[in-house]
Amino acid sequence: MNKLLAAAFTGAMVLGSAVAASAHFQMIYTPEMALDKGGKIPLKLVFTHPFEAGHTMDMGTPEQFFVVRSRGENAPKKTDLLKTLKPITWTSLTNSGKAWETTYQARGGDHAFCLIPEPYWEEGDGFYIKQNTKVIVNVGGEPGAWHEPVGLPTEIVPLAKPYDRWTGNVFQGQVLVNGKPVPGAEVEIEYLNHKPLLDKNGFAKEAAAEAPQDSFVLQTIFADENGVFTFGIPKAGWWGFAALDLDPEYTYKGKKCSRDAVVWLQAKDM
Repeated sequence: MNKLLAAAFTGAMVLGSAVAASAHFQMIYTPEMALDKGGKIPLKLVFTHPFEAGHTMDMGTPEQFFVVRSRGENAPKKTDLLKTLKPITWTSLTNSGKAWETTYQARGGDHAFCLIPEPYWEEGDGFYIKQNTKVIVNVGGEPGAWHEPVGLPTEIVPLAKPYDRWTGNVFQGQVLVNGKPVPGAEVEIEYLNHKPLLDKNGFAKEAAAEAPQDSFVLQTIFADENGVFTFGIPKAGWWGFAALDLDPEYTYKGKKCSRDAVVWLQAKDM
């Protein structure tokens, strides 16, 4: 291990001890990432604990919610979706929380849905959490700019298509803050273990998998010196990746704010 990588890992470990892993995951959920044809799709914005369908946090009014559509050689087009959001109540297995929903008319190519949420005050940890989140939906298998940054302040850029992963494939992503790689970034990984029931705005009680021990609920890996992480996908379904506290000096209302980056993928069995 070279000195740069060692220093990055040391810093990340110190950071990880200062900012406790919380398993909070911002979701932008729609049933399918890879669509055969276009049409109106539902989108649910929920801040929750996806593996256990546990405590759902009250979301404030998002600061930004937009989509970047890219198709072939055409220049990507950004569309503001903030005014389309409607408040809902999302029910987990333990409580209910404030969330948001909308619908979107998806057409051919890639659609990168991006959320910059209002920071959430985590009383137990004594700091705010702000998870800038991205989900990429493809229509018709038409090529798009899934591998390009969209310009979020904190962002995970896929290095493998997040919507074409078979079970057993690997997924790679690069962690960026203000467009620059974050060496040794701490990345939490969690499986969406309870099916979202869109008509009921809540999770199904039945779990898809059982964790043999608590550490399996929330997995942790570290990026390399280029901010790149690699994960082997063991099970079909939705997987969330959250790179934590990427801007340690960032504050909100005079308090520390963990500025995170989240991206989701959906894997399929062959």
